Amino acid sequence: MEICLPYKYSINNDMLQAVMPIKHKLYRYAFRILGNQMAAEDVVQEVFIKVWKRREEVKEIDNKEAWCMTVTRNLALDKLRKKKYSYEPVEEHYAIKDITMDPAQQVQSNNIMSMIKGAINMLPNDQKQVVHLRDVEGYKYKEIAEITGLTIEKVKVYLHRARLTLRKQLSNIER
Repeated sequence: MEICLPYKYSINNDMLQAVMPIKHKLYRYAFRILGNQMAAEDVVQEVFIKVWKRREEVKEIDNKEAWCMTVTRNLALDKLRKKKYSYEPVEEHYAIKDITMDPAQQVQSNNIMSMIKGAINMLPNDQKQVVHLRDVEGYKYKEIAEITGLTIEKVKVYLHRARLTLRKQLSNIER
């Protein structure tokens, strides 16, 4: 995914240097919401345009990453409201392959991943979003609260409920 700016702008702007490293997180988050590669790329592009246009006021924000994630969430939800996008398999974007596995192990691993993804996709949207931000992206509770607009207590409750549900649904997976 390439972020393009008009030729007259320099990428050495402090703000862009601060947020460019998180472009993949922004993409994964947008993709998680939209389920469409092209739409997720469009959202990330819009985030960087917004950052560029508001660079002076964004300098004052303490947690720029959380602000960018919030902007990503809002833009993705706006795009989702405007048009429903078809589902695109997450495997293409989260694939981590272990070349040391034999074909039988790969099949077993793929089956387990399918079960996990299916269980996560069955969660309510708020729980799914909190699980993604905490367990995939590694955000702290406070950051998740800032990104989603939820209270820290709600984030903890959603995460707890989601993990209980996942544990119950996935209890039959062999370790």
